[in-house]
Amino acid sequence: MIDNREEFGAVRGVRRSRPLKIGSVTIGGGNPVAIQSMCNTDTRDVRATLAQIGALRDAGCEIARLAVPDMDAARALHEIKKQSPLPLVADIHFDYRLALEACRAGMDKIRINPGNIGEKWKIREVADACSSCGVPIRIGVNSGSVDRDLREEYGVIPFTLYKSAVRNIEALTECGFEDICVSLKASNVFNTVEAYRMLASQCDYPLHLGVTEAGSRHMGTIKSAAAFGALLADGIGDTIRVSLTDDPVQEVYAAKDILKALGMNADGVTIVSCPTCGRTQVDLIPIAHEIEQRVSKLRSRITVAVMGCAVNGPGEAREADVGIAGGRGEGLIFRKGEILRKVPEDRLADELMLEIERLTGEKV
Repeated sequence: MIDNREEFGAVRGVRRSRPLKIGSVTIGGGNPVAIQSMCNTDTRDVRATLAQIGALRDAGCEIARLAVPDMDAARALHEIKKQSPLPLVADIHFDYRLALEACRAGMDKIRINPGNIGEKWKIREVADACSSCGVPIRIGVNSGSVDRDLREEYGVIPFTLYKSAVRNIEALTECGFEDICVSLKASNVFNTVEAYRMLASQCDYPLHLGVTEAGSRHMGTIKSAAAFGALLADGIGDTIRVSLTDDPVQEVYAAKDILKALGMNADGVTIVSCPTCGRTQVDLIPIAHEIEQRVSKLRSRITVAVMGCAVNGPGEAREADVGIAGGRGEGLIFRKGEILRKVPEDRLADELMLEIERLTGEKV
């Protein structure tokens, strides 16, 4: 087995970031990658915001972020925090007083860009308030907030994202504040990946991965998967948020799917299925869609195979915990490559669900 890290590059786990506690969740320090999302409700609407936080929790989200555009929203954080089932992050821009109020509300993390908070004394007030309350800060740099002098001289490139982040880190560390998480998001996948790689090589702060303004559910998920796959495979990244123009619950599902595709920590069923070809003699595509939908809420970490023929069936899918393989108007149910029985095509999905229930104890 080849294991030459210097010659063949980094592998998962090479970068060990420092641990950072966000309420009941700890990121970094070798902990599992945490899934985040951001509510799109009006934070001043406490009931609607709590309902969405609950939906995010049910989908598998671990940390929720809330926009805090004004003092009314900041004051609403008090009641939201009391009832929230998830650790909460206050998203602050421009007005340092909103960050102070978020600390008083007991928020679990503050997201700011020190560069747009203003004078150094304002940054120090935020740092001191967070320090006294034990609240960490995420420095959120994105392609729209690159420092003006860097943008005018070089444009928005990986170096300017990285350099802006370094400046913002220094603005906090000069205040004696070290409980920091950092993100460097661009809508361009290449710029995002390279900026994170630059920063990861220079510090051990936990990194929050994201592709900003990634797009709708389809393209946004693809862009996020491309960036996260490149980074997480190199051991870079401690928490992720998939930014979609969609229901935030879909961000959580996308994040879980990306982590599952990487063989990482997300709970739930992993489906492997063949692309179909001329050998397929059952209508596999709708069967696969039905199975995917029916197992989407399960938490058990199992692999389910949906295969179109004997070539791709129990043989190639031998490592799957359970699966089906199609034939002419019928199919096989198998577990770990062992054929259990033959069933008609119209019973394939239902019979597979029975085996999944027996295996997991969960009701499908």
